[in-house]
Amino acid sequence: MKGKVALITGGTYGIGYGIAEVLLRGGCKVAITGRKESKTVEAAEKLAAETQGETLGVSGDVRSAKDMETICNKVTDKFGKLDVVVANAGVGHFGSIEELSLDEWNQTIDTNLTGVFNTVKAAVPEIKKSKGYIITIASLAGTNFFAKGAAYNASKFGLVGFSQAIMLDLRKHGVKVSTIMPGSVTSHFAGHTPSEEDAWKIQPEDIGKLVKDMLEMNPRTLPSKIEVRPSQPPGA
Repeated sequence: MKGKVALITGGTYGIGYGIAEVLLRGGCKVAITGRKESKTVEAAEKLAAETQGETLGVSGDVRSAKDMETICNKVTDKFGKLDVVVANAGVGHFGSIEELSLDEWNQTIDTNLTGVFNTVKAAVPEIKKSKGYIITIASLAGTNFFAKGAAYNASKFGLVGFSQAIMLDLRKHGVKVSTIMPGSVTSHFAGHTPSEEDAWKIQPEDIGKLVKDMLEMNPRTLPSKIEVRPSQPPGA
């Protein structure tokens, strides 16, 4: 991985931050995105200090195609290329169909599904040049459905389908596409505050290690879809 350039959306905390940290320690140069400029720059500086790696923090909204084009341009202006894209940014709104508002539905679909489309669409020209790797962060919720999960389930179900389809689109260009479908992960997702009670869950750095292993895999092998869940149930 040494010298590779990675772009990670939603990298200011949680899974995105954990992936960034692992890739930096493996020798990658990493750009992270977030919607708030101050928090994005602060997170990038913290990652650089912790890993002694090269980072870039770029603010923008994955729901905006223009923002994602600007971000990809800034990454290539800084690092000269783009080898890896991790489409991680996501939101969660939960409620029954009676409770779920149109705004919550739109935010979920626009971020979790259209946001990945915008990210990939903006990055594809550079990823084709580098014969790089696109990794989308979906969820077990993309196949395991639950009450009050209509918006989230739909967004992740769509993301799994999108990821598998573009994998077939891009294979002929030497580009690899994988989707990771985690179960319960310790993060700040949906307003959650991590605590000691989350010790049984997958940790963000575990997803980072998984991404690192995928990037280091022999190019002839493509793990197109990976499900990952805690090895023990809560309280075990």
